[in-house]
Amino acid sequence: MNTRAIDLTPIRTDIGGYVKLYALALAIVVIASFIGPFSFKVGPGQVVLLPMVWAILMGAALGLASKRLPSALKLDTALQFKSSAILQAGLLLFTAKLGLMVGNSLPEIGRAGWSLAFQELGHFVGTILLGMPLALLLGIKREAIGATFSVGREPSLAIIGERYGMDSPEGRGVLAEYLTGTIFGAVFIAIFAGFVTSLHIFDPIALAMGSGVGSGSIMAAAAGAVAAQQTPEVAKSVATFAAASNLITSTVGTYFTLFISLPLAVWGYRVLEPVLGRRFAAAREAAVNESAAMNAGTAHAPAETETELSSAARWFAWIAVAVLSLVSNLILYKTPIADALPGTIIMVACVVVGHYITRLMKSVVPAVCIISLVAMFLTSPWCPLAPTIVALSGKINFLAAVPPMLTFAGLSIAKDVPAFRRLGWRIIVVSLVANAGTFLGASAIAQLFHH
Repeated sequence: MNTRAIDLTPIRTDIGGYVKLYALALAIVVIASFIGPFSFKVGPGQVVLLPMVWAILMGAALGLASKRLPSALKLDTALQFKSSAILQAGLLLFTAKLGLMVGNSLPEIGRAGWSLAFQELGHFVGTILLGMPLALLLGIKREAIGATFSVGREPSLAIIGERYGMDSPEGRGVLAEYLTGTIFGAVFIAIFAGFVTSLHIFDPIALAMGSGVGSGSIMAAAAGAVAAQQTPEVAKSVATFAAASNLITSTVGTYFTLFISLPLAVWGYRVLEPVLGRRFAAAREAAVNESAAMNAGTAHAPAETETELSSAARWFAWIAVAVLSLVSNLILYKTPIADALPGTIIMVACVVVGHYITRLMKSVVPAVCIISLVAMFLTSPWCPLAPTIVALSGKINFLAAVPPMLTFAGLSIAKDVPAFRRLGWRIIVVSLVANAGTFLGASAIAQLFHH
């Protein structure tokens, strides 16, 4: 009887890569949780560095220093893409946790009324009001449109790619915003949101609404920084309103971006560029030279795409991120794993149910929306088991779910650095200001209507 030899080396290597990632993530989460929060004064305000900031910084440092580390700690590009894929799975788990918190607070959200509805305007107009003038003052040309019409997450890439193409100036601008958000976004917004919160200018609920920018990791970082300076009860409301705002931005926000903010950015560029651009000839000449270099092929996006998790790897990712959240919850909030385990299982169940409903619907509705709705129903007034589920899911703090998620974000960062460097420092500054603008703009409008 003839048998064919099967080479299992690729499978073993693939499994080994995931094992290394999860082992490194566990070490980072434990260290970050033990370090805990750290705060210091900056002028009249205060900056709070939470464990999630340590997590993403340690993950990024490990990836960037990989070539000089022992083989056991090296993270090649393939592993970094795997980490990015695990991050997407972790975001779904975090989405479920937020949905469980939102459902119980639906009456409170309903009372917020117009403040929650109109803060969406600030998320997109704020990026243009602050980012566009600065971009033009720095001599940036049409890249400013792509970098400032939104916070540049995946839907924004798709909109610009379809409208202008990713090799266009607008495409390079939105790519710079995307990479800035990926590499620096969570760290920057955590520090910035914490500082703004310490000034006591805005109501915490308004700041929570401002945190929902449409990116799970950036929203988590901003909401966490705001919540860390509140009482436990207010902190819970902050997470609730941030989740509700993020859900609105992720759904309605795509159409808002396409039909309102992008035309507004194009109009703003047409009006402001002749006024601001001509006054800075040197910066303008540098921008033209940089643009020419980019067109010569020096600043294209990486050809690789993120690894798609297999069904088994996806299940393992959900379970692994849940376990890391339990460890973080134990260290940070002293909650025994046995007490928090039932609530964590409910979170994973919400993700599984939402995932397969999304597949049955052929992804017509994004998974994050379905998972949010499933989780919200379980703790809403319409679910007979809501009181029990609220009690069980409340055993795991939403801030405990953030360090594991941002750890994988940090471990995946190094792969984007070469493309990021070629886009230049000026557009990085513009992107960070645009991120600050979306947070401040939405918070200001929410503050106006909330009061």
